[in-house]
Formats: sequence, C-alpha cells, structure tokens
Amino acid sequence: MKKITITMAFSILLLSSLTVVAQTQSHEDLLKEIAAKRAELSKLEKAVSELEKALLVPTEKDRAAYADFLRQPDTGLIRLLPRETYDFGNFQGMTLRGGGAYYSFKERTNEYVNSSDISLEQGELNTGFAGANYGLLANLGDVPLESVSLEAAAARTLAQYTPAPDEPHARIEQRRVSEGTTINGVSYKNRQPFRLNSTYVLRSVNYHASDTLVAFRVVRIDSDQSAIILWKLLKQYPTPILARN
Repeated sequence: MKKITITMAFSILLLSSLTVVAQTQSHEDLLKEIAAKRAELSKLEKAVSELEKALLVPTEKDRAAYADFLRQPDTGLIRLLPRETYDFGNFQGMTLRGGGAYYSFKERTNEYVNSSDISLEQGELNTGFAGANYGLLANLGDVPLESVSLEAAAARTLAQYTPAPDEPHARIEQRRVSEGTTINGVSYKNRQPFRLNSTYVLRSVNYHASDTLVAFRVVRIDSDQSAIILWKLLKQYPTPILARN
C-alpha cells in the first residue's frame, strides 16, 4: 500500500509539473515535444522487446547439455515463463502477448497466437485456449524423450485420433478432456501438473491454425519457476477446419 501511495503521489506531482510546463508552451512547441517523446518511447519499447526475447532464451549451458539431441530435425529447447508472474498487468509483466507463458510448435514462438499449443500457469501445463480449440495431454512420467515415437503407445493413440469435425462435437471433446479421459489405458487431459523430469505427449487441435502431435520433457526449472523444455515434433497434420453447422 505504501508503494502505491508513493507512486500515486509521484504521478500527481509529475502531471502537475507537466501541466504547468504545457501552459507556458506554444501549441507548436507542444507538438514538437510530443513527437520527441514518442520517438523516445519507441526506442524504449524496442529495447524492452529485445530484453524480453533474451529472457526467453534458454542458457548456453542448457543448449550444450542437449546439443546432440538438438541436431536432430524438428527438435528444440524453449523456456516457458509462469503466466501468473509475467503476463501483462502483473508487476513483472512483459509486453509480449501472453507474457512468454505460451508456445506454438508450428510457429516456433512464445507469443500467444492462434496456434499456441501449451502454456504454463499456476504449476500446470495447459492446452486448448480459444474458441473450440482443445488438446489431449498425457504425462508419461520419467521416461527418456528419445524413446517417445509414433510407435509408442500413448503417441500412437494420439496419432490415430481424428479431431472433431464441427463445433458441437468439438465442444463435447473440450468437456471430455477437461474432465479427463482414458484411451487404451493412457489418461489424457487438457492440463497436467508441471513436473521436473517428466515427459509429456500432446495432440493440440487449433482450428484454422494447426494440428500438432509433439512430445516434450521438462529438463530444468529456473529460480523464477520458468520451465526449460526439450521437445520434438512427432507429426504436423493438415490444418483442421471447423464446420459451424
């Protein structure tokens, strides 16, 4: 509360001083100053954006530890930031949409987009974020990521899965994965506890954007509870189209 009071007092004082200055400047001078401040703000925004990108990059030590794995095609190493800490509006909020808590394996971006597949929030990994989109996520436990392929039981089940063709059936699937469902002895849900040294498999259905089957492993948790995740793409399917009627 004390910080808020000080901040408010400083803001009021600053606004008051700006008002006094504005009253003594000509209209043309004010326009010039506004343009100058906008240029300064643009430079600051670019600088902040570059720093945010750097914050999302796993360390060189992380990359070195998995260098052999990362030489394989369709693999990667990413960082997910906890949304409750870094999403815009929070104290340490980022300007990046979604606060670096999301990732799209198709677009290879942490920015929240229509094809975002996973997010990290409140100690859980989540999937399925907008409209009729949904995902089936399973925690396979402490198994090597290298051992997960399209022939593995959990991945094979997801590889054979056919996304809902229309909105009514997609809503049924959303409810089913929200409550949790078991297929061929494997439990799938739209969210799973975030665990170190756990390997996950995910089929993410984002209508009009992407349909992705991916396996990933939480290899490190940083001091701010961000997750370093090693992943490999198992299959990218044709973009699913949602029939409305």
